Amino acid sequence: MSDSYTVAVVMESPQSLSLREVALTPLGPEDVAVDIEWSGISSGTERLLWTGRMPSFPGMGYPLVPGYESVGRIVDAGPAARTRIGDYVFVPGASCFKDARGLFGGAARRLVVPSARAVAIDTPVPEQGVLIALAATARHCMKGGLPPDLIVGHGVLGRLLARWTIAAGFAPPTVWERNPDRRNCTPDYSVIDPEDDDRRDYRAIYEASGDSAVLDELIGRLTRAGEVVLCGFYDRPLSFAYPPSFQKEARIRVAAEWTRHDLNETIAAIAKGRLKLDTLITHRRDATDAGEAYRTAFGDPSCLKMILDWRNCA
Repeated sequence: MSDSYTVAVVMESPQSLSLREVALTPLGPEDVAVDIEWSGISSGTERLLWTGRMPSFPGMGYPLVPGYESVGRIVDAGPAARTRIGDYVFVPGASCFKDARGLFGGAARRLVVPSARAVAIDTPVPEQGVLIALAATARHCMKGGLPPDLIVGHGVLGRLLARWTIAAGFAPPTVWERNPDRRNCTPDYSVIDPEDDDRRDYRAIYEASGDSAVLDELIGRLTRAGEVVLCGFYDRPLSFAYPPSFQKEARIRVAAEWTRHDLNETIAAIAKGRLKLDTLITHRRDATDAGEAYRTAFGDPSCLKMILDWRNCA
């Protein structure tokens, strides 16, 4: 692998994926080159890219390099960033490819990004750094409202929402999960089938399953003036019946992408041991097995988080 090329996961078109060499943009004065060790596969947004159902975004199109959860070490830098060589960093994606789009651009052996985009981290288990983006997303969801007393969905985002709630000193939430394989026991909070829950007085319900048809059910579970927070990513229009929401005086809040402040808070909480990332990564594959890794991430219900190991990928 030369300095001007790298190996990357490329979605050539919906449901067509390859691992191939792509050309990198030149290193600018304030850029750093990061040799990626681990990258995560998002079972939400990347599944939409894979199926072709991703709503239109600036920069959307094929072929594209997916991924926004990467960690690795800075190995080269422009003149203004030379002091950063050797830093271990989290990179939330990149747009550094000449012959593929960078949406989101993190699934590659080497990335070239502005120095400010490579965030220094120090985690006890380096591979867990791929979870920082989702952890920051969960933190951002909790800004501007009450903490969740009900979380819908026990995937990685739902688990991080529960962990953040407890880390912030609030009462443990209830979590709904329809898939029995994901209702695994935890000593910190209760995970139940929604059919076994008759409560209708939740103050704050955080929807983290990505189910676009669940709003009516959730509004019916609110106390008066309660709030539903949409934390997932939805490829279909969301709708709800007006009379029940009127009677409840319900509020609906949409949580957007994390901010740099959320990221900094997350990194600090991990470093201090307040936020744990253990048990969330369930599957690992060498980057050379990317095709199998993506199929498992999207098709195996037991897979919470799949990560790719780039360390032996030349």
